[in-house]
Amino acid sequence: MDIRKILEVLPHRYPFLLVDRIVEVEGTRRIVGIKNVTINEPFFQGHFPGHPIMPGVLIVEAMAQTGGLLLLEQVPDRVNKVVYFMALDAVKFRKPVVPGDQLRMEVEMLQFRGKVARMKGTALVDGQVATEAEMMACVMDK
Repeated sequence: MDIRKILEVLPHRYPFLLVDRIVEVEGTRRIVGIKNVTINEPFFQGHFPGHPIMPGVLIVEAMAQTGGLLLLEQVPDRVNKVVYFMALDAVKFRKPVVPGDQLRMEVEMLQFRGKVARMKGTALVDGQVATEAEMMACVMDK
């Protein structure tokens, strides 16, 4: 799934769209997204000057957007839907993410009933876990 398709599915736009490409989809069970982290990201101006680190909450958001793509692909009338966070659990930040890194977000669907989904996300850089979280989200009308 390239950026054009991602823009068709997700409502996010610059500077908050944090998925560049989808490289794997296993039906309704698993999805893998890529975020290329560059020094041009607006958050690096203040986080931190002279020592740029991608904010952890934005890494979690990138995983959530990847999971949102998996969810919205399963929902009829997705253009009129949006995915909202409901809960985050077991969030762990293992390794800083810096300009030049490529985030690989692997999101697995644990449960999807009605409008509510539970997912487990892992963000990796060069095969090493940078961040992991369990996420709960709900599909709602816009």
